[in-house]
Amino acid sequence: FVIPLLESFGQNYPEEADGTLDCISMALTCTFNRWGTLLAVGCNDGRIVIWDFLTRGIAKIISAHIHPRHPSFTYGHKLVSASTDNIVSQWDVLTGDCDQRFRFPSPILKLQCHPRDMDKVLVCPMKSAPVLLTLSDSKHVVLPVDDDSDLNVVAAFDRRGEYIYTGNAKGKILVLNTNTQELVASFRVTTGTSNTTAIKSIEFARKGSCFLINTADRIIRVYDGREILTCGRDGEPEPMQKLQDLVNRTPWKRCCFSGDGEYIVAGSARQHALYIWEKSIGNLVKILHGTRGELLLDVAWHPVRPIIASISSGVVSIWAQNQVDHDAFAPDFKELDENVEYEERESEFDIEDEDKSEPEQTGADAAEDEEVDVTTVDPIVAFCSSDEELEDYKALLYLPIAPEVEDPEENPFGPPPDASVQTTAPEDALAGGDKKQRQPSSEGGPAKKKARTTTIELQGVPSDEVHPLLGVKGDGKSKKKTAGRPKGSKGKDKDFPFRPKPYRARQFTPGIKCILSDLL
Repeated sequence: FVIPLLESFGQNYPEEADGTLDCISMALTCTFNRWGTLLAVGCNDGRIVIWDFLTRGIAKIISAHIHPRHPSFTYGHKLVSASTDNIVSQWDVLTGDCDQRFRFPSPILKLQCHPRDMDKVLVCPMKSAPVLLTLSDSKHVVLPVDDDSDLNVVAAFDRRGEYIYTGNAKGKILVLNTNTQELVASFRVTTGTSNTTAIKSIEFARKGSCFLINTADRIIRVYDGREILTCGRDGEPEPMQKLQDLVNRTPWKRCCFSGDGEYIVAGSARQHALYIWEKSIGNLVKILHGTRGELLLDVAWHPVRPIIASISSGVVSIWAQNQVDHDAFAPDFKELDENVEYEERESEFDIEDEDKSEPEQTGADAAEDEEVDVTTVDPIVAFCSSDEELEDYKALLYLPIAPEVEDPEENPFGPPPDASVQTTAPEDALAGGDKKQRQPSSEGGPAKKKARTTTIELQGVPSDEVHPLLGVKGDGKSKKKTAGRPKGSKGKDKDFPFRPKPYRARQFTPGIKCILSDLL
């Protein structure tokens, strides 16, 4: 009954700000789960904060690794994330445990889970061809590229995960079969003067066959995936739409489709501004402006509702439609200017009217005698893709929230005050401060198993590369201190857009401040 009410009358895109989600630490990236009930936010202090999006409360905090990037929900109860320490981790969302880790030789620029198979993950390492990773057997396949000398490649699964689209800095798009890695189709993105332009990102709509390509010439091109496959190799397909800011020539930081695939949102790389176009016509319908002076880091559109989550200055901003309050009166309600005398019938408030004859049951009375089926669950169309008949029965809707006790001595239902406790681990301090304590495994349940770490060997990939978020090559301690902008510089850093704004150090414990200073 809820989903039909979410259908708006006319426009189906957000119009105004609807609050913020503050993770205390600096948020860097975010993503919704399949049904939009959970929002995973990666923070720069090594945590992944999972928000219950319906209640706007924190449901779980996972102490991940350094600067978690690109968290991606799999088809079931798992979460996969990458970080600046070149590690890809798989997490159990319910328990917060790390199932396994994969160490790559270079930083991870993008991570995407297969839309239908929770066992496959697409990884885009820096200066390397994309890698198709299989989680169950820890095997990987390096995808073929168009030019071995150009390894600045981005990749993405299509809507069903049957094909993988890759794009390089020379504007060449390759369509590969996911199972066989064979080349199915290819084309080149060119400008009006037949010059090529670099591919920055490829995004697919959740419904329909359309996808967009964000290029370095500041134009968003929308294509039909069916036409691409029809053209075959070295085809010359024409884009359905070309979206751009002709006035300001705005470069785009992040682009994505709406949940129904009818709108496209693009975040500006110069300021906290979101541009929304209608895909079918190509007209600009709305520009959402955030706080002046902030730079955008990430954008995510809710998979079901007209809601957008954007990140700038470490805070998640929520954009939604204007809520109109309706009067909760009965349909036959009439407002009276003055009191009216009313004559009450003798049997008006009787449970059974003794004077009334027994007519045949019709309408609502007859419906009361019908047996209502309360066991059969019909699939909700809004939660299915356009070619799916059933919902994902393994999808994770909500997380159980347990109260956290700051001081065990004040907990009447917890262990006695003299119970032996362990000292707080560094990851526990990141998750909740230095006051939290963890009970021994003998009293608090079985000990957590250590996650298996698999090293992924990639031929010809340099191992001394540093993630663009950190900005400086080298692994020496002296270089870490000089990372970022030069000493004495007051300008904004390209790789760290929120550096000019000081960290809210008063909200961190002294130990966490030291960790942050070492990272910067």
